[in-house]
Amino acid sequence: MRISLVKFLLILMIASAFFDCARRGTPTGGSKDTIPPVLIKAIPAMETVNFKEKQIKIYFDEYIKLKDVSQKLVISPPQKNDPILTPVGTASKFITIKILDTLDANTTYSFNFGNSIVDNNEENKLENFKYVFSTGTYIDSLNLAGEVTDPMEKKLVKGIDVMLYEYNASYTDSVIYKQKPRYIGNTLDSTLFDLTNLRAGKYLLIALKDGNNNKIYNPQVDKIGFIKDTITIPTDQKYNFTIFKEVPKLKVFRPKEVSKGRIHFGFEGNANDLNIELLSQKPADFKSQIVFEKGKDTLNYWYTPFEADSLSFLVTKNDYAEKFTIRPRISKIDSLKMTQNATGILHLIDTFSITTNTPMVSFDRSKINIINITGKDTTAVDFTEILSVSKTKLTLNFEKKHNTDYNFELKSKAITDIFSLSNDSIVYKLKTKAPEDYGIINVDLTSVKNTALIVELLNEKDVLIRLIKLDKPQKVSFNLLSPGNYGVRVTIDENNNGVWDTGSFLDKRQPEVVKYFDKKIELRANWDVNESFILD
Repeated sequence: MRISLVKFLLILMIASAFFDCARRGTPTGGSKDTIPPVLIKAIPAMETVNFKEKQIKIYFDEYIKLKDVSQKLVISPPQKNDPILTPVGTASKFITIKILDTLDANTTYSFNFGNSIVDNNEENKLENFKYVFSTGTYIDSLNLAGEVTDPMEKKLVKGIDVMLYEYNASYTDSVIYKQKPRYIGNTLDSTLFDLTNLRAGKYLLIALKDGNNNKIYNPQVDKIGFIKDTITIPTDQKYNFTIFKEVPKLKVFRPKEVSKGRIHFGFEGNANDLNIELLSQKPADFKSQIVFEKGKDTLNYWYTPFEADSLSFLVTKNDYAEKFTIRPRISKIDSLKMTQNATGILHLIDTFSITTNTPMVSFDRSKINIINITGKDTTAVDFTEILSVSKTKLTLNFEKKHNTDYNFELKSKAITDIFSLSNDSIVYKLKTKAPEDYGIINVDLTSVKNTALIVELLNEKDVLIRLIKLDKPQKVSFNLLSPGNYGVRVTIDENNNGVWDTGSFLDKRQPEVVKYFDKKIELRANWDVNESFILD
C-alpha cells in the first residue's frame, strides 16, 4: 500500500512537471518580428586592406535570403566577370562571395547589396548593406551625392545607375559606349544617389537607365544623363541632373507583310518625312499611303494589291538610303472599320471626327449629313470637312449649339478606302451640354526668363487633354473643361520650335527643361479656378 502511494505521488509529480512545461511552451502569438538581420562578422573583416582573397563569407545573427540580388547588387568598380553568390533560393546564416575577376591593385572595392538581404521569416530588409575592402594600404573614403530625375516621368523612376569615368590622358567621349565605369552607384528606391569610397581625381559623371543591365551606354535602349563639365573630387557640391532618351541615328528594319496590301516598316530614330518608293513595276491605278502607328516605332505602308512575285522598295531620307525586297504571300486584306471620337456627348470645344483603320481614298460629301434635332423639328447643318494627311481621319467642322441633339448620318458608300471597300449606312447620335456644365482653369505663368513655353493640361491619369504654345510666360485659360482633377506640365521651349527637344551626349546638349505644377487642380461644374505657376 505504501509502495503504491509512493508510485502514485511520483507519477503525479512527473505529470505536473510535464503539463507545466507544455503550458509554458504554448505559442501565444506575440509581437511581429520587425528587426532586420544583424551582421555578426565577415571573413575577411569589413574594410580589410591589402586584400588578396578569392572568397568572402559574411555571417548574420539569423537565417537570411537574397531577394532580387541580381538586380540590386552594385559592385564598384564593376567587374568583367560577376562573382558567384550563395545562397540562391534557400535560407542561410551566411553569404558566400566567390570572386572570379583579377582585382586591380591599390583599389577600394564596394559590394553594395542595397536592400536585397532579408530575414527568412518576415523578410525584414537590411537596408543599404555594403561590404568594402581595398587591395591597397588604405580605404578610399571620398563621396559624391546628388539627385537624378526623368523630366518625362512624373512618378519616381527607380534603379538609375550613376557612374564615374576617370578623366585622364586616355579619356575620350566614346569610353561610355565601350567600357564600364570606374565607379558605379544606384538610386535604388529614390531619386537620390550617394557614391562612396571614391578616390580623389577628375571624373565624367553620367547616369543611365540601363535597359540591358550591362553598365555600358547603348543609345537604342538606354536613357542617359550627364554633367557637361568634368567634376573634381573631393567636392561638397550636390549634382542634380536629368536623364533622357537620345534620338538614335535613323535606321529602317527589314519590312514585314502583315496583311494583303499592308507592310510594316520598323525603324529607330526620326522617321518624319521618310520616303518609301515602290521600285517594282505597278499598274496605272496604283495607290499607296504611309501611316505611322501611334506610340510605336512602326509605320504602315498601305498599297492597292496587285500580282507580283516580289516587291522592291527604296527607303530614303536626306543622306539615308536603303533597298528592301519582300515576297507578298498573304491573301487576306483588312476590312474597313470606322470609329467616332465621341460617344453620347459631343463637348462644345471638340469637333466630330471619324477614324478608319485603313486609309481613305475618297468620300462623298453628298452622302454625309449633320442633323440638328430640336423637339420634333430637324434641320440640316452646314459643315466643312478635313481629311488628315494620313487619310485615316475625317473631321467635320460645324457651329455647335449647347443643349442640342445631333445626328451624324453616313449613307452607304460615303467613304471608300484604299481597297475599294465602303461603309454601310450608319447614324451617330450625340448631344451637347450647356456652358455651365463646364469649368475654366486659369494659370498665371511667371518666369524671369522671357522664353517660349509649351503648356500642357493633363487629366488625373496624366494623359494630355489640351496644349497651348506661348512666345513668353503669361496667363493662359483652359475653357469648357469637364469637371475633374487636372495637372499642368510646362516645357521651357528654348528654341521656340513648339516641341520638346531631347539632349545629346556627344553634342553636350541637355534636354529642354520640363516642370510639373506641384498639385492637382480640382475643377467642378461652373467653376473658374485661378492658379499661379512660378517656373524659376
